[in-house]
Amino acid sequence: MTKGATVWLTGLPSSGKTTLAQALASRLTREGHRVEVLDGDEIRTFLSAGLGFTREDRDTNVQRIGLVAEVLARNGILVLVPVIAPYADSREAVRKRHEASGTPYLEVHVATPLQVCAVRDVKGLYAQARAGRLSGLTGIDDPYEPPQSPDAKVETQLQSVGESVDNLHTLMAERGLL
Repeated sequence: MTKGATVWLTGLPSSGKTTLAQALASRLTREGHRVEVLDGDEIRTFLSAGLGFTREDRDTNVQRIGLVAEVLARNGILVLVPVIAPYADSREAVRKRHEASGTPYLEVHVATPLQVCAVRDVKGLYAQARAGRLSGLTGIDDPYEPPQSPDAKVETQLQSVGESVDNLHTLMAERGLL
């Protein structure tokens, strides 16, 4: 059976998490790997419908995603998880879930600076926050706790999507996940 793993991409809104996950998934799929992307926005729409953005709801959302990722990875899927997951303790609980089942887990900090994310503003969230129409935006008026010891740090403002994907692919190969 193919070995599965979870690659958790955490970072601010518009940091490039989903772009990297989709590009990496395409490459891995072309190479013949079984891959699933658990996109945070899609999960919120379906699996976590009804949850808000309180700390408790955010934690619940992350734990749900972590459970699904661990089950898929434990069963031979390479799971890419582009999710903000702003709280370190929530991410650590997901890591521990993976460790408890012997399932490989990599945490990738998509460490794009807030100023760059605000310029990209893929979903218009930063503009809404500036206009006073949105509160609780991670990195603006809600905290983001960057990983202290991620398995990888990707600075999307300094390299292309292709270079970032190459670096993540190399890490996965070095860790015996490919």
